[in-house]
Amino acid sequence: MSNSLRGMLAGFVATLVLSGILILKSQLGLWPELNIIRLLTNLGSIQTVAAWMDHFIVGVVVWGLMFGAFDTMWENNAYWLKGLIFGVFAWLVMMVLFMPLAKAGLFGTRIGPSAALVSLGMHLIYGLVLGVVYGLLTTYYPAKSQKPSVTPGG
Repeated sequence: MSNSLRGMLAGFVATLVLSGILILKSQLGLWPELNIIRLLTNLGSIQTVAAWMDHFIVGVVVWGLMFGAFDTMWENNAYWLKGLIFGVFAWLVMMVLFMPLAKAGLFGTRIGPSAALVSLGMHLIYGLVLGVVYGLLTTYYPAKSQKPSVTPGG
């Protein structure tokens, strides 16, 4: 299995987990000011379904593929740690690029003081799940090794 496919599968599982947390957070009324789906709908003037699709595209395709590339750059086998580090990277990108574009301010300052911390916690969970699932996929479905070519008379 390729790193790209592992990354996207792990990204899918991590995005499912994060989506469950977002829904649970919303149902419990926790930090209502930090609603990523609402920010996506406001940013793109799109429907809620399209915002959820965007959320999955970013979590599965963008971050999943990037994590697969990140794995090849860092040979340490502690996938959970790679995932946490990657989660911090994804959080920084969100805080510096997405939040200002969504008119929430740098690090979500217009949303409230807890926005950056709650978002960091969610990204750490996403990264941890991403790394653990990617590691499990690497263990159970390693990359196919290329067969050495046999030269005639050799």
